[in-house]
Amino acid sequence: MKAIRFHEFGDVNVLRYEDAPSPSIGSNDVLIQLKAVALNHLDIWVRSGARERNIPLPHIPGSDGAGVITEVGSAIDWLKAGDRVLISPGLSCGHCNMCLGGSDNLCREYRVLGVREDGTYAEYIKLPAVNVLPIPGNLNFNEAAATPLVFLTAWHMLVTLAKVQPGETVLAHGAGSGVGSAAIQIAKLFGSRVITTAGSDEKLSKAKELGADELINYKIKDFVEEVKRMTDKRGVDIVFEHIGGEVLEKSLTIMTKDGRLVTCGATTEYLCKVDIRYVYSRHLSLFGSFMGTKRELMEVLKFLAIGKLKPVIDSVYPLEQAKEAQKRMEERKNFGKIVLEINR
Repeated sequence: MKAIRFHEFGDVNVLRYEDAPSPSIGSNDVLIQLKAVALNHLDIWVRSGARERNIPLPHIPGSDGAGVITEVGSAIDWLKAGDRVLISPGLSCGHCNMCLGGSDNLCREYRVLGVREDGTYAEYIKLPAVNVLPIPGNLNFNEAAATPLVFLTAWHMLVTLAKVQPGETVLAHGAGSGVGSAAIQIAKLFGSRVITTAGSDEKLSKAKELGADELINYKIKDFVEEVKRMTDKRGVDIVFEHIGGEVLEKSLTIMTKDGRLVTCGATTEYLCKVDIRYVYSRHLSLFGSFMGTKRELMEVLKFLAIGKLKPVIDSVYPLEQAKEAQKRMEERKNFGKIVLEINR
């Protein structure tokens, strides 16, 4: 089969479009002919070696994908060849207390597809059957591939951890990212007022179309001062954060009492200083968030099936142009998800 692989860690130039061994499945697995793959910032960390270097090389990156089942294992009776499916990208042991209790993302063996195991930048992939879900509603393969990781992450952050409520004000950083565009929609779904940030007026215009109420171009204006103005110095109830560094530091200063900040990553700077006076005097809660559960993904898919949530696709490339696609993401030119099409 054809796949994108890298044989060493580095920049986009280490990515190769080449032949790779076709996977063979076990009794509890399915084989999927992939039709579309969606990029995540995780793909860049894996390729560069910044996230983890305990990865067998050569390696196929990619966590999100959608396609058609071509083969099912002998123990599988709820899926069949020909089913249109998307991938639930969180892998876990399936038998520990956390997994059996429905908190599979807290399993000690939990990891994201495409980090240790070969991922989705390929014509075929084998997966445990429990990591495959039917494509909901009328979503096409590109939309289905663009859904799981970012919507699952944003749902777990806002709904499960921050417990977003109608009438609350949410500051969603990074509107142009996949997870940011998902967060805007989820916050609006729950009746919140959404303030969002982005680095261009073009991205902010698209965020407005998704439902954002207030817009801040952080390259032109200080988001702290703008949030104070927009809220009459009250501050926001929830900060949705995935940038890190100074952005997280400054966000703590514009939260109202009993506010919640939830973060799922650091695309700029891992380290930051926290002024704990804001934390204790305002009774703030800080949540760290990593992915979400299969149950939560199934809940998200219900809203995609009826059109209450929608994947946001920035651009589409053929698989062999993965270098160009990742470069676009690294340069932060995208609004929403970048997709690779396969065998279309």
